[in-house]
Amino acid sequence: MHRVVVLALDGVYPFELGIPKRIFDSAGSRYEVLTCSADGGPVRTCADFTITVEHGPEALRTADTVVIPPYDLALTTPSLPRSVLEALALIRPGTRIVSICTGAFVLAAAGLLDGRRATTHWQLADHFRALFPRVTLDPDVLFVDDGDILTSAGAASGVDVCLHIVRADHGSAAANRVARLCVVPPWRDGGQAQYIEAPVPDPTTTGTAPTRHWALENLHLPLTLDTLAEHARMSRRTFARRFGSEVGMSPGRWLIAQRVERARQLLESSELSVDHIAGRVGFATGTSLRQHFHSSLGVAPLAYRRTFRMSTDDRAYA
Repeated sequence: MHRVVVLALDGVYPFELGIPKRIFDSAGSRYEVLTCSADGGPVRTCADFTITVEHGPEALRTADTVVIPPYDLALTTPSLPRSVLEALALIRPGTRIVSICTGAFVLAAAGLLDGRRATTHWQLADHFRALFPRVTLDPDVLFVDDGDILTSAGAASGVDVCLHIVRADHGSAAANRVARLCVVPPWRDGGQAQYIEAPVPDPTTTGTAPTRHWALENLHLPLTLDTLAEHARMSRRTFARRFGSEVGMSPGRWLIAQRVERARQLLESSELSVDHIAGRVGFATGTSLRQHFHSSLGVAPLAYRRTFRMSTDDRAYA
């Protein structure tokens, strides 16, 4: 069983503190989730209550994955309390470490993000860069997977990164089951750009959501910007602008991402050849699928299939 230890720091946000337990427990008996504090004592939350956790920092020695939820922004500084540094020092080399929102400030202050790509809440990007110039911050994404360290943006992106971990550990079918149990989307389109403050659109205008839904049902078709704009009854320019503001990426990039995701599901759940899957998801050739798949996931389709192929038992519950 994979042990996840959640480190609750003073000023912790209760909602995000509970995300790892909710997501990983929904994956069945694959994970065990423990919660600890840096000194073994009660933890003050950012709300009007204090919590008592069951474990002290020694639990970090036994972790396969450590999650650091966000804490009060007023407490984010370039340095960390001694108790927190000592707790982080207990984490074994090679342990996967995950931060949610301002949890990235903890990792950066400990020097764990130097020279790495990371993210945090878009609203804190300038503050983060000023404190930690050695970190390559990408505030446009929901999470960053940098191997043994993963960082995520605000609040619900903690759900996104935990589902991503389940998917990486056990495949898309397992992550999709968890998402259904928790009544959340198995993945979200776009990045943080769609959540950045922007003028509220005129309620009389029509968004691109119906066309996106239609496109997902017709990925096998040769969809173009003209096709999508025509379906939405908009000009090319209006559709592209509105799509970008709603989704955070261009229609072309979004289509490729959806086709790669559908291909990933078929690689896991079917015996179809790569060329056949390419046609099913809208890539002109198997070569095109291989190129986009490798560009998105860093691995060839057949190598991905060997790693994440569902067993017969798994397929029965998909």
